[in-house]
Amino acid sequence: MNDQRQQQRPQQPKTKMSTVYLNQNDGGSWSEFFGDIYSGIAVGFGHSKWFVEKTTGLTIPSLTGLTSSSSSKDSSNNNSAVVNGKLADGLKVIGVGYGRTGTYSLALALDELGFPTLHTQHLYENQKIFTHFVDNIFYKSIQQNEVITPDMYTPDFDLLLNGGFAATMDLPFALYYQQIHEIYPDCKFILTVRENSEVWFRSWDVLTKSITQPAQFGRILSHVNRLNYYMRWLFSIVNSDKTYLNAPFPLPPQNKASAIASYEAHNEKVRTSIPSSHLLEYNVREGWEPLCSFLEIPEANCPSTHGIPFPKSNSARAVTWQAYSSFIGPLVLTVFIVFSLFSLVFRKATGMSVISWCLHVKARFMHWTNESLKKRSKKNKMGMKME
Repeated sequence: MNDQRQQQRPQQPKTKMSTVYLNQNDGGSWSEFFGDIYSGIAVGFGHSKWFVEKTTGLTIPSLTGLTSSSSSKDSSNNNSAVVNGKLADGLKVIGVGYGRTGTYSLALALDELGFPTLHTQHLYENQKIFTHFVDNIFYKSIQQNEVITPDMYTPDFDLLLNGGFAATMDLPFALYYQQIHEIYPDCKFILTVRENSEVWFRSWDVLTKSITQPAQFGRILSHVNRLNYYMRWLFSIVNSDKTYLNAPFPLPPQNKASAIASYEAHNEKVRTSIPSSHLLEYNVREGWEPLCSFLEIPEANCPSTHGIPFPKSNSARAVTWQAYSSFIGPLVLTVFIVFSLFSLVFRKATGMSVISWCLHVKARFMHWTNESLKKRSKKNKMGMKME
């Protein structure tokens, strides 16, 4: 069985990763600081580009020419047989850690190892999968004002296979480990954790504050509003509080005690539900070795052997800049479109461009100012002569 699995894997690991999501510099360096800002802006504009294209039907050129490996549909190098565009032998790896535990870095690492991975950050780009969750779980919870939990509904995981994915990372998939283990008994699970619960909550709190504002002001766009449904359901799950489902904006802040209790209870339930032979508890700081060993990747094929650094991405700082740029991008585009339409109407009405009109008004103002100064100077001189 192990020999068969090794034969399915590529002889050399893939080496092409999307550098827009990576920042391999030493912690605390200026390079890391600017790398986080750059990656956050690039990813944020990538998200806003997708939403604008879906809303307007326009095709906007990429700002960076770099794409996310986690949202890639290319399964030509994956570790599973493909039949009629579908992975034939089921899901291979499921990340069961909460968000902000290194799930995006791990998603990139799994891509590198040949497991096409769907991360929640790119869930909306896969419309069949996202629509299935929105219609049957997220929006339905809002309509019923009751959180639909994993024990109440089992999603159609074949949609993941049909999409060419062999693995998933982050919520919501992390919650369905029991159903997935029953359906795909050979699937392996990775529980990503942080140093402690306090560290996790600080990072989680930064994320929630960063994504709430764009969701609030972008609700007029149907695609953004669907993310709003997901966000409300997600906050309700993590905080064990259905108030978030229908609360008006601004949404209530995260409840630290409830969120930490939820995080710790989830991790403990995973540990007791999944056999140790199929579960790896993992901190991404550990790098490639425990991951390759758990997934039975031969040492010769492990990226660490080839000097490939472990992906480091999606820091709290980068996430903040993602939120800013994903909100600013559509705003700038909207202002540009409105100004362009106004310019066309203005030219037809006045026979002048807006810039020409502004220059004309400026010239008249300067002329009026000069004339006023001359008259004032002349009056002063006349007053002095009379004295």
